[in-house]
Amino acid sequence: MKKKLSTNIEKFRITTGRLASDSSWGMNGAFQLYYLENELGVICSNEEGWDHVSVSLQHRCPTWEEMCFVKRLFFEKDETVIQYHPREDVYINNNPHVLHMWKPQGIELPEPPVIMV
Repeated sequence: MKKKLSTNIEKFRITTGRLASDSSWGMNGAFQLYYLENELGVICSNEEGWDHVSVSLQHRCPTWEEMCFVKRLFFEKDETVIQYHPREDVYINNNPHVLHMWKPQGIELPEPPVIMV
């Protein structure tokens, strides 16, 4: 995850209400972004050994393009992130319109051969 959020992203940080944070929170907080004309809710954290970003829209799941847009904002260009499909016994779905990106800290993720991607 990027070491520091750019000022371009900071201006979209939610600073009031129950999801409020400020720049002192670093890479932890909630943001309201726009991709084309679509409002994206983004929550990011970098605690407990994981970098995590969730992306949601009000009435549908994010598209591939929207996820790529957010990935570019919150992760470095050369970082690989993953979306998990957890075991059913630990699966929790609090919002049917949210997708998550994860990256373990300090570990290089294995990647399939490029021809398979």
